[in-house]
Amino acid sequence: MFTGIVEETGFVRSAHDNGGGRRLVVGAGVVLDDVSTGSSIAVDGCCLTVTEFGADDQGAWFAADAVPETLDRTTLGGSAEGDSVNLERPMRADGRFGGHIVQGHVDAVTELESVHEHVDGSRRLTFRLPGALAGQIVEKGSVALDGISLTVAAVEGATFDIAVVPHTLEVTTLGRRVVGDRLNVEVDVIARYVAGLMAADRLPNDRLTDAGGRT
Repeated sequence: MFTGIVEETGFVRSAHDNGGGRRLVVGAGVVLDDVSTGSSIAVDGCCLTVTEFGADDQGAWFAADAVPETLDRTTLGGSAEGDSVNLERPMRADGRFGGHIVQGHVDAVTELESVHEHVDGSRRLTFRLPGALAGQIVEKGSVALDGISLTVAAVEGATFDIAVVPHTLEVTTLGRRVVGDRLNVEVDVIARYVAGLMAADRLPNDRLTDAGGRT
């Protein structure tokens, strides 16, 4: 489990197709302090398993493999050498909970539609609302974009807005995002389960009975 509080931005050193999946080698620092093979690291909000790690004259790095399903559902399929990525290790049991529950299971990809910069350096970003997530992204609710825990400022029709403070723009990749960029979206886990329960509640009675539900 992650919190959406990005620890550092790393960069893609290489990205190669690998038997239907994709192998990423990511340059990093802080997130490798206690790394081991099999550790989890969120890369732009996608939970990946470390398969190798090391250091060379370019600095420390780790490698991870993204399976076809991950490539289909996220932006990792388009990752290229030099891309900046948000990195976070899983939350420690004795750590502070600074953001919200982020599982590292991306739901969809969204597109940045507009950027409005304010005099205080903050920005209001408008994103396209993926149809499958309608009702799961709500005003004042939480959402993770590229692994960053954010609060939804508004939902209007087929778009939703995020207000981003200067600090977040500085320490994550959001400060470099431009109109047309695509980002990974993970809805709040509570919203996901509520949507699932509501969908189940609308099932015909015979299907509910077969599933052990109420009639």
